[in-house]
Amino acid sequence: MKIWIDGYEANQLERLGSGQFAYEVIRNIEKIDKKNEYLVLLPNNPMEDLPKERAGWSYKILKPNKLWTRIALPLALYTSREKPDLIYSPTHYIPRFSPIKRIVTIFDLAYLHFPEMFTKKDLWQLKNWSKFSIENADHIITISKSTKKDIISRYKINKNKITVAYPGYDKEKFKVQGEKLKIDEVKKKYGIIGSYIIYIGTIQPRKNLVRLMEAFERIVHLRGVTYSKSSAHLGGGLQLLIVGKTSGQGREGWGYKEILKTPAKLNISENVKFLGFVPNEDLPSLLSGSKAFVLPSLWEGFGIPLLEAMASGTPIITSNVSSLPEVVGKAGLLVDPYSVDQIEQAIRVITTDNKLRNRLAKNGIEQVKKFSWEKCAKEIFRLFASKGEIS
Repeated sequence: MKIWIDGYEANQLERLGSGQFAYEVIRNIEKIDKKNEYLVLLPNNPMEDLPKERAGWSYKILKPNKLWTRIALPLALYTSREKPDLIYSPTHYIPRFSPIKRIVTIFDLAYLHFPEMFTKKDLWQLKNWSKFSIENADHIITISKSTKKDIISRYKINKNKITVAYPGYDKEKFKVQGEKLKIDEVKKKYGIIGSYIIYIGTIQPRKNLVRLMEAFERIVHLRGVTYSKSSAHLGGGLQLLIVGKTSGQGREGWGYKEILKTPAKLNISENVKFLGFVPNEDLPSLLSGSKAFVLPSLWEGFGIPLLEAMASGTPIITSNVSSLPEVVGKAGLLVDPYSVDQIEQAIRVITTDNKLRNRLAKNGIEQVKKFSWEKCAKEIFRLFASKGEIS
């Protein structure tokens, strides 16, 4: 069987969201399937960490690489002498025209739930191009049961046309850090003193960071604590670390300026640290050293940082909406993301109750065993293998 994969999103240096998913699926499919023939389509030379070419695994650089799904992919498909059996797009968009079967990944429908949180350009593209992909793909892969239900409800798609393939995480990097020295080194590197809670993800309105900081402000000021070196050793200097890109650092973030202004407005600038993009090698120690990982998002298709937190033995506070309860199970406290009161109470409880924190951490280590990139790739490969049954 000949399979083509759209590798556009996977072929970038700093991978987030769909880029991380595309890269890990490509990497793991190459590991588990040595029988079929794969061609990965790219806009430029493959990154060094993509699988090396071998018999049955190769890359092709397409020109022109603009209007990728509208021109580049369809042109490659129609001009190829030997047509593949199918093409897989591990993104929201399939080739606009295709003489062969198309499989697509749809991560979530947040653009329908919160259209005001997207730029006009992105919203138009997501609404129109995703709709085309959902209605015209021969099969849809999604990353949670929540998103599957959403697609069925919103687009009236047959449930048998949708397969759930849960994402995974880097098992080698994310695990409980027993070395206090390593945690202390990373804390020193980022100027962290004392206790902290942590958020990891893109800095954008949908992540609900303003309400998180409003809840955090209540805790800081009700304790009568303003962060300082002198107060940190007394245990009072709780900090909030926000790790992730803004749209000033990459195209993923949007609407971040108001978020960055919030600590000053709330008089908690000393307690909130925006770390920007943090290399993967530092994240496990930052997670293991934290009191809790907090993701109060308004909507998520999945949430890979939740897996990384659970694997690191870090208890979780997250929202009770979309896929988040499905991912976390019994490893976290669930809150109404619109309730500053609930977010505040969850932070207060989880940072002071050692027994609760330990219980949630143990639950997380068990829960995260359900997820891996190998399982994800095997589910997608199973779908490839049954391509004759796709209808």
